[in-house]
Amino acid sequence: MTRLLLDTSAYSAFFRGHEGVIEALREADLIGLCPIVLGELKAGFLRGSRWHKNEAELAEFMSSPRVRFFSIDEESPSRYAAIFSTLLKAGTPVPTNDLWIAACAMQNGLEVLTTDKHFKDIPQVVARWFAPDPE
Repeated sequence: MTRLLLDTSAYSAFFRGHEGVIEALREADLIGLCPIVLGELKAGFLRGSRWHKNEAELAEFMSSPRVRFFSIDEESPSRYAAIFSTLLKAGTPVPTNDLWIAACAMQNGLEVLTTDKHFKDIPQVVARWFAPDPE
């Protein structure tokens, strides 16, 4: 069973027509989203000129029976701390929001789908990385 946690970069790549990301999502049994990704998406929508269209596309995407929302709960900070500590010792910093996304993936046994290469530096999670399509 393929269980993915969608990173913001992969969601954006999906809507830009990235073939690898589209195929990975097509084959997934479960597609997870977490509050961090939704916050990043909505912040991006507010900065753009297509807010209503983007919100409608997100609502349609989330209505799929394969899409599930995973919360950050009282267990999540322990996962975050383990990842943060490991990366600090290794000298491989990762943006804070991506640490939380990784913690959610770790906690729920999900593979992160992303176009952000730094997820490959997080040993506690499996990341399916695709190079971003050239703009």
